[in-house]
Amino acid sequence: MKDKKNRPESTGESLLPGQLSSPRGEQEIYEIYIEGHLNPAWSELLGGFTVTNLENGETLLTGPAPDQSALHGLLARVRDMNLKLVLVRKKEV
Repeated sequence: MKDKKNRPESTGESLLPGQLSSPRGEQEIYEIYIEGHLNPAWSELLGGFTVTNLENGETLLTGPAPDQSALHGLLARVRDMNLKLVLVRKKEV
């Protein structure tokens, strides 16, 4: 099992089905963990999300998704690139 020390505990609030933004109307920031390291130049292909390679061998993608459709589009791109998804969560701001 991989070392998960670099991954903070999840404390994000959940969205209700069909809810496109936070109850406070703020833009949502997401953290997406991918198995393996990615070249930071892939940021543009991944919706402009910041690419951070972690010591535990995972890559952290961080960035805004204006709505659930945009988030699902990014996750579809991750799938189409044959990347292994580890975790997706909303970042607490």
